[in-house]
Amino acid sequence: MKVLNLYASLGGNRAKYNEVKNDIEVTAVELDPELARLYQERFPNDTVIVADAHQYLLDLKNNGELDSYSFVWSSPPCPTHSRARFARANSTKAVYPDMKLYEEIIFLDNYFKGKYVVENVIPYYEPLIPAKKRGRHLYWTNFNLPNELSKRTTPIGSNKTKQKTEVTNHEFKSLCDFHDYDFKKYKGKQRLDKIARNLVDYEAGKTIFETALGIIRKKDTKQTDLFL
Repeated sequence: MKVLNLYASLGGNRAKYNEVKNDIEVTAVELDPELARLYQERFPNDTVIVADAHQYLLDLKNNGELDSYSFVWSSPPCPTHSRARFARANSTKAVYPDMKLYEEIIFLDNYFKGKYVVENVIPYYEPLIPAKKRGRHLYWTNFNLPNELSKRTTPIGSNKTKQKTEVTNHEFKSLCDFHDYDFKKYKGKQRLDKIARNLVDYEAGKTIFETALGIIRKKDTKQTDLFL
């Protein structure tokens, strides 16, 4: 089974895939060379490509290779859509929302025969295409999702009573523990806290992958109205 992981970062969504299915071939596409290097370190058996994921997806289709994949995960950059950035409108330069997000949703929904997931933050505006809201994220998929993707709570915004620098340090350490990864390994140009905040919870990634493959855990079989 071939899996395409676009905007792969450090592979938060991909981390538990092999617990679901062993015989998978994962191709990860990441533009940041340092993140790509660390991804390869984490997942030495994956094929890692340093490229623009948006263009890579289009090229795969035009080269006749896209449908060799069974599952595609895409996490396009979220800053231009985020409520946090919009809340800082008085101090942050205004930008157009990056429409690559919606381009990929429409593209995958019409040109891809397998299962796909496009993940992003909850935006400051009403989403242009209806999505499935789970926690702090929106998911556009061509299959149903469980109402609960993970029982874990991302440690963002905890310990608000401390000073700003202390909160940042506390939160960063908590995110390292949450993702079971030392983000200080990264020596590139992006902010460490940004990378840590944006990484997908590996349990959510595992649940979504299981669902795409039609796997229902035994603990879920007695629940009703599970999928939306």
